[in-house]
Amino acid sequence: MTKLRLNFAASEYDHFRDLVDGTVSAEGIDLNCLRFSVEETFARFVNFQEWEVSEMSFGKFVSFISQDNGKVIGLPVFPSRVFRQSSIYVKADSPLNGPEDLAGKKIGIPEWAQTASIYTRGWLVDQLGIPLTDIEWFQSGVNQAGREEKVKLKLPKGVSLTPVSDKSLTELLLKGDVDAVATAHPPQPFEDGDPSIKRLIPNYRDVEEAYFKETNIFPIMHIIALRRDVYEANPWIAMNLYKAFAASKENSVTRALEITATRFPFAWCYEAAERTKDLFGDDFFPYGLEPNRPTLEAFLKYSYDQGICHRKVTPEELFPEELGKVFKV
Repeated sequence: MTKLRLNFAASEYDHFRDLVDGTVSAEGIDLNCLRFSVEETFARFVNFQEWEVSEMSFGKFVSFISQDNGKVIGLPVFPSRVFRQSSIYVKADSPLNGPEDLAGKKIGIPEWAQTASIYTRGWLVDQLGIPLTDIEWFQSGVNQAGREEKVKLKLPKGVSLTPVSDKSLTELLLKGDVDAVATAHPPQPFEDGDPSIKRLIPNYRDVEEAYFKETNIFPIMHIIALRRDVYEANPWIAMNLYKAFAASKENSVTRALEITATRFPFAWCYEAAERTKDLFGDDFFPYGLEPNRPTLEAFLKYSYDQGICHRKVTPEELFPEELGKVFKV
């Protein structure tokens, strides 16, 4: 039987490992797996759709859908999920004591449509009551100048967003041109252990857990996208791929919880997995539409309110209809 050959590009994740190495397979599909950094994967797929199946920025993906861009459709498979109260950085001598002090300040972001920034702004508006218009926003690369937006924006009236082409966000922060930086990728001095930059919220885990308990939002950063032309020619591939991704993830969860032999190179990894299960429930890294509805609805609201989505989008529009329900045997 001849299998359909598909090329799949993504970063490296343990929950993809069994699919990539062939331990788990998608029925009827010969999957050629390509491994790139998330930045390269996103740029090449967003701009050129060089392969059929790809990891993709969730923010860019929903922007495409809202503009009725017919190039992609999604699988409810979410490679990266990260709370973003941890992603706000300030100078070590900053007078800001907490996120409530960001009102009226200048904040740097890598891209307005960066998924992490969308969640951070949504939290500032919906939970802290700071309107988007109360902040001056500046856009540039985190550590390199010249980064540009990759999708067309429809900014809300009164929002101030200034692209900066000649300085990085790190430079802007250290020179005092912005008061804070909100970014998924930390400034390089912070990564290097330089004490000149610190997190605005040092106890971010407590804040993030409280946010989850209040909202039931577990932020989705990335999604798996299919080229729509390939899906429409072979509609069966969506369910078969989804089942394979889900099986690979379940194997990863089993490894994380194993205490007989540690499968990840840090002490008490199994205890960390158990703590996570206590907070999130047995399925603590869920795929699928319904288990993620609160997160999807919140993100789509944030994206529309912030001008990334050009119209209101429902979660059902993101995925093939057959993946909206989970069948049981």
